[in-house]
Amino acid sequence: QVQLVESGGGLVQAGGSLRLSCAASGRTFSSYSMGWFRQTPGKEREFVAVIRWSGGSRYYADSVKGRFTISGDNAKNTVYLQMNSLKPEDTAVYHCAADRYGSRWYDRTAEYDYWGQGTQVTVSL
Repeated sequence: QVQLVESGGGLVQAGGSLRLSCAASGRTFSSYSMGWFRQTPGKEREFVAVIRWSGGSRYYADSVKGRFTISGDNAKNTVYLQMNSLKPEDTAVYHCAADRYGSRWYDRTAEYDYWGQGTQVTVSL
């Protein structure tokens, strides 16, 4: 079993920055992929970014490319999401997730086995 705990959310003005963290505990594997998704009320959970521990490949949603950066510290079992140039439309609850097998379908919520509770990010004008 894997436990994921996010932190770092908060209120920020448009154009500002935040860094989210996701600490994983329990059994983890080098084949894992760690992803970030976000969700707003009434909408489906949306893919944001993913990093694969094996090889370090990273992929981003078009809406955040060039503004967000995902990174990881394998020794600490922690994944980060650096968010710059934030916009009001980035407002959401951000969840991290773990995929045991590093699926090629990294943007699909169904491919992830474990989820954190989420952290709220609010971007004001």
